[in-house]
Amino acid sequence: MAQPVSEASPSWLTTTVDDGHISLRLKHGIHTIFMFADAQAPMSEITKELLDLLSERYPEGLTTVVSPLKTMAIPANPKLAYGVLNVPNDPSRGWKRIKTGEDESSTPTACGLKNNSIVAFRFVSDLEDEDVLFEVEWPKDDDEMYDQAG
Repeated sequence: MAQPVSEASPSWLTTTVDDGHISLRLKHGIHTIFMFADAQAPMSEITKELLDLLSERYPEGLTTVVSPLKTMAIPANPKLAYGVLNVPNDPSRGWKRIKTGEDESSTPTACGLKNNSIVAFRFVSDLEDEDVLFEVEWPKDDDEMYDQAG
């Protein structure tokens, strides 16, 4: 059972994890955030915890691409869109947006998320925008790096 670190600790640091939680691998750019989420809580809670964590750990913004270096600042009033792989275990096939419901009221379970799901996220200006490009950088195999070098 998790014990609060202090009264001022962010909620993502003091969450008690039990059987009602699922693990999520939230991805943006080069970053992967491993988070436990209550499977029956609204997606808005996941968004709040993720934004708290990102603001705390990445105040200068998130690295979207390493070469050439590209970063994305965390907006003042951020809204997030989420996506899952079109074909599990095949990132080359792209992402499809998750419908999180009005005011992100749907639960992770209702959105089709399971334990250890890979979920991309992106800052958006309009939550209704269906045309969202999720930018996720995947690690390259050593063979790919050697092929590029020469």
